[in-house]
Amino acid sequence: MTLPNTAIKTLRFPSGLYGVTPEWNDAKRLEQAVRAAASCGMRALQFRHKSPDRGLRKELAQGLATLCRELNVTFFINDDWRLALELNTDGIHLGQHDDPVAMVRSEIGPDMLLGVSCYANIQLAQQLLQHEVSYIAFGAMYASQTKPLAPPAPLAVLREGRDLCERYSAPRPAVVAIGGIGPQHAQALALAGADSIAVIGSLFMAPDIQAAARALSQPFSSLV
Repeated sequence: MTLPNTAIKTLRFPSGLYGVTPEWNDAKRLEQAVRAAASCGMRALQFRHKSPDRGLRKELAQGLATLCRELNVTFFINDDWRLALELNTDGIHLGQHDDPVAMVRSEIGPDMLLGVSCYANIQLAQQLLQHEVSYIAFGAMYASQTKPLAPPAPLAVLREGRDLCERYSAPRPAVVAIGGIGPQHAQALALAGADSIAVIGSLFMAPDIQAAARALSQPFSSLV
């Protein structure tokens, strides 16, 4: 597994735009959208699909895994670490209600990338960093349609998280901001300490995905 950017020298996860898939069942539509985003700066993708139909999820994830290898985009699966192992994806993302991070790390081994949700909890981030995670994610930074009940996370938590991560020798864990992020927020999040921003709606629901990807990526271009 390789990270598709020069930041591999300093980070365990690509800096910049981290796309998160909307829950579309149309494989062709998904792949066209991912291709468009990757052409204008998206450097990592998380497949997030909560359907109970595992066959459908596997089919969609397999197609995206193949595409991301072609595009040199780092590919994560949300919560289903068994599927991630089956498809040999680059990484897995775990949230609050998923399997315990320590157990998942032991199952996936030391080489697969592992990202974790920390919400606005620095103490949780400090605990999870002990499990060789690739990034700690904070949010919701802004009101989120995907998770409307998610408690808000202040910008200050990004700097606190960054300070934690910078205690590690290179490549260090990355800090990811998530939740309600649009192009108008990207600069402030980068300045506040985020290495990467995870985006669903304002990327994949945008009328021009390429333009959205370009705008969301731009504040991080100096990190590439």
